Amino acid sequence: MTDPDSVAPAAGPSGRVLLAEVVDVPLSTAECGVIVSSRASGAVVTFEGVVRDHDEGRDVAALHYERHPSAGDVMREVAEQIAAEHPAVTVAVQHRVGDLEIGDVALACAVASAHRAEAFAACSALVDLVKERLPIWKRQAFVDGTDEWTASLG
Repeated sequence: MTDPDSVAPAAGPSGRVLLAEVVDVPLSTAECGVIVSSRASGAVVTFEGVVRDHDEGRDVAALHYERHPSAGDVMREVAEQIAAEHPAVTVAVQHRVGDLEIGDVALACAVASAHRAEAFAACSALVDLVKERLPIWKRQAFVDGTDEWTASLG
C-alpha cells in the first residue's frame, strides 16, 4: 500500500520529477522508465538496487527496511536536486520499505534525456544522493539466525 504522504505530485516544482516516493509494495524499474520516456528521449537509463544474498562475507536471508516519517519529503528533495543539477533530464525514483526477500528490488529509478551521457550521469548521481540522504534503516537477517540494524544512509 502506498503511503499518501510519501508520493510526489504528478510533477515536482521543476516539472521534471515525475515520480518520487517511498512505498511498501513491489517496485518496477520498467514502470519508472515508461514514466520518464518521451519522444524527446534519446536515452533512458534505469537502475535497480536488488537485495543480494550476502553482505561483508555473511549470508543474508532477508531484509526489512524502516523509514523515518520525513522519507517521502526527502525523496522529493533529492529528486528535485538532481533535476536542478541536470536540467535536461526527467526523473522517476522509488524506494521500498517493509520485508524484502533476496532478489527483490529495494530501489528503482529511471532518468531520461536527449543524450546518454547526461542520463547516465544523472542516474548515477541520483542513486548516490538517495543512499546519502534518504532516512531509511535496514535490518539484515542472516542465514545463521542473527540480525543487525544499519542505517541505509551513506
